[in-house]
This record gives sequence, structure tokens and C-alpha cells, in this order.
Amino acid sequence: MILIYGSQRDHDMLAGQSSGASAWSPEDVATMHAFMEKWNNDLVESGEFVDAQGLSAPVHARRVELRDGVPVVTDGPYPETQEVLAGYTIVECESFDRATEIAARLADTPRPEGAVLDHDWYVDVRPIVDGHADLDV
Repeated sequence: MILIYGSQRDHDMLAGQSSGASAWSPEDVATMHAFMEKWNNDLVESGEFVDAQGLSAPVHARRVELRDGVPVVTDGPYPETQEVLAGYTIVECESFDRATEIAARLADTPRPEGAVLDHDWYVDVRPIVDGHADLDV
């Protein structure tokens, strides 16, 4: 599973709800969406695609924590710089290294010229547990 992260600021920027130097034009967003569509279609064509879903804006999230044995629920929004899971892609491929190669292609996701990221870019790649034996380290 390839886990993709973003902040509320990232979501607002891609939705055209921000202004200033970090704002993306509709053309910038369309270019990024075209890149992601091609990335997904390449996985479908190679037979490695299993599933992919984007998640709603972080403002719609709820965090459930345990404090002194009691569940505490906090509604979003979270601070705009706090990253949360934005979406995922599941691939079935020959190796963990291949899944890592697939994820690394996301480093070329287009962004507006001169755009500066508020945080270091990353995605996580993790195998999906397929039974108790997979839980062994």
C-alpha cells in the first residue's frame, strides 16, 4: 500500500481555495491530475493496480485518542501544517522494491513553477498483512 499524505493547506491549495505565491491555477491542478491519472493507468496496464482512493479534506476528519483509558474525540480541522493521510494506492507487484519504485515515481508529480513545499515530500510504502505470519518482524 502506498500511503499519500497532505495537510489542510495542501487540500485548500489544490481546491483553489488559497491565494498568494502558493496558489495553484486551474491549469496547474489539471496538470497534476493528468499526471496522477497516467500514473494510475500505467499501473492498470501493467496489471499491478489493485485499488486507489482519495480521502476527503482533513477538516472532515476525527481523531480518536485514548486518555486515561477513555476515548477522546477531536474533530478537525487540524493545524493547517499537520499532515494526515490524504489517500492510498494498493498495488500487487513482484516485490517490495518494485512497490517502492512505483511510489518513487510520485516524486515527479508536477507543481507550479517556483512552488515551494511547506514540508518535505514523502509517501509511505507498507506491505498489507495477509495473515498472522505476516505480523512477524
